Amino acid sequence: MAKFKKASKKKSAAGSASAQAHAEQLSGKLSESAQQIWLAGVGAFGRAQAEGTKLFEALVKEGLSFEQTARKFAGGRADAVRDAVENRVGVARERAADTWDKLEKVFEDRVQRALTKLGVPGRDDLSALIDRVDALNAELRKVNGSPAPRKRAAKPAAAKSAAPRKTARKAPARKQAK
Repeated sequence: MAKFKKASKKKSAAGSASAQAHAEQLSGKLSESAQQIWLAGVGAFGRAQAEGTKLFEALVKEGLSFEQTARKFAGGRADAVRDAVENRVGVARERAADTWDKLEKVFEDRVQRALTKLGVPGRDDLSALIDRVDALNAELRKVNGSPAPRKRAAKPAAAKSAAPRKTARKAPARKQAK
């Protein structure tokens, strides 16, 4: 059995040397892999730093073109909205003008009815009356044989209707009791 132990000691010494060599070989490969990973990271950092500026500038250009596109789209939409609002405002103005005209007509009609109820003659009535008086004056002149007077300059109708004359009536005198 001693032989066996000796043989196993020799094998274990040879195995430990072989294991140590194997461990050193793995350690070397591991160090080499770590070194390669480190160098790859440094290379990636360098490339990112060199190309980062280019990439940044490219992204800025893309952003500008996107912004211009968005502004054109928004501008077009804003013009469409502005046109729609202007159209609606125009329609509202027309409706307001129509409503105002209707209200004015109703007011004029009511005032005319009130004046008619009060017995105030209208413009047409006064024109007819003036024409009738002129005709009667002409007949009187023909009968009396006097020459026709010169015609006076016509006064504007607006001045007559703007300031109607008020006639003051005298109150009948009261008899005082003595």
